[in-house]
Amino acid sequence: MLDDLIKERRKKLEALGKAGINPYPAGSKRTHTAAEAHGDFEKLSSTGGGSASGGKSGEVSLVGRVTAIRDQGDIIFLDLTDASGKFQVVSKKDTTENFALWKSVLDIGDFVSATGTLFETKKGEESVAATKFVMLSKSLRPLPSEWYGVEDVETRLRKRYLDLALNKETQDIFRKKAVFWETFREHLTKEGFLEVETPVLEAIPGGAEAEPFKTHHNALDTDFYLRISLELPLKKLLVGGFEKVFEIGRIFRNEGIDKEHLQDYTQLEFYWAYRDYNDLMKFVENMYKAVVKKVTGGLTTTYGEQKIDWGKKWKKVDYVWAFMEANKLDPAKATREELLKKAKELSTEGGSASGGKFELDKSLSKGKLIDLIFKKTVRAKLIEPCFLVNPPVEIEPLAKRSPENANVVERLQVVACGTELGKGFSELNDPLDQRRRFEEQEKARAAGDTEAQRLDEDFLEALEYGMPPAAGFGVSERFFAVLMDKPVRETVIFPLMRPRSGH
Repeated sequence: MLDDLIKERRKKLEALGKAGINPYPAGSKRTHTAAEAHGDFEKLSSTGGGSASGGKSGEVSLVGRVTAIRDQGDIIFLDLTDASGKFQVVSKKDTTENFALWKSVLDIGDFVSATGTLFETKKGEESVAATKFVMLSKSLRPLPSEWYGVEDVETRLRKRYLDLALNKETQDIFRKKAVFWETFREHLTKEGFLEVETPVLEAIPGGAEAEPFKTHHNALDTDFYLRISLELPLKKLLVGGFEKVFEIGRIFRNEGIDKEHLQDYTQLEFYWAYRDYNDLMKFVENMYKAVVKKVTGGLTTTYGEQKIDWGKKWKKVDYVWAFMEANKLDPAKATREELLKKAKELSTEGGSASGGKFELDKSLSKGKLIDLIFKKTVRAKLIEPCFLVNPPVEIEPLAKRSPENANVVERLQVVACGTELGKGFSELNDPLDQRRRFEEQEKARAAGDTEAQRLDEDFLEALEYGMPPAAGFGVSERFFAVLMDKPVRETVIFPLMRPRSGH
């Protein structure tokens, strides 16, 4: 059936060629968008149209995709849709140039230009009476007529261009996503932060606990890794004298796909000299509230069946205290064996890694065990926005120890809807302590933890020259997915998909 439809459209393409019409011209004439034609309709129609770009007086030219055709014999009604909206085009046998040809070749999906004068139909529909059509791009495949309501997520993600062409809701998501990042950028720029770009390829991946992607640089004949974080290069800029820097960039982590995780995604990180994590909390809360309001129009969103109020003052949740209350176990004093026993008990319960069953690996370090237990027993229950603070030092090798308790670090996480939506801390700038932390990570790597951080001599050397006390923070596009109440993959325009067989 599809093959027959494609063959029929190819015949129409040939008919255009025989008529001397280029079905794929380089340019097009446009005087107004659909929204502009509607907005200025009274003025344009009262003067018989009007040209905004040098056309004949009394004419408008609209362009877009044909999204509906209603053929009534000697008159045809078309819906022409551009990025701004939809406009009806009326074509009549006695007033449209080459009416018979256009009647025979036009299909839903074609991009065309329609030139004519504006008028209102008897039913009150604002329309353009077409005197001339120009084919801008002949569509050779029919758009899915039953796309609306289709629940095949894989098809929508694999052929996102169709999802965008037929679902305004999907277009709106990505317009909002642009606002999301632009609001962060504006907020930081107004506060005096400098936006920079750092390398995507690294000799040693660092700044996060994640397994990297590996590639080979032919000119240098050297293996490199795709960055898993923006952190270490940005900290080197603090060593170099910058005091406020940020980057919005792509990072890559070779881990599993689920509702919250992708292998390549966009992240913002900023670093602020002479500040600590206490300064971050007020700054981040105000910034997040500005982003939520700009993206959604208010400070209340929906996540599943929950109403999330971002506008209230965010509370602080102490990591160790919450862990102890839920598990009757002090994470700082507990042995690895005690934590492993607790994790085994929890692993038999159903659910997901962030609130239910998880698989245990014998190589898991004490820090990883603490983190797994916490995610299941505490984090999944934190629904309203809050700051989760002061976790054990074992789970954060790049944060400064608390002066009141050397067993914990000055780290904050923005947590809402049961997941992490941002993380920051008072940055560790003691090169000797940093080396010891890296060495502990190397032991975990030697024991089989492929996500453990690596000892980076170049970064340690930079710290030895002196880095000012600083606060750092990172947030990924997971935050946007939560605001949209969708899995993160559905808020990425072209998520990475497994190649289809034969491709």
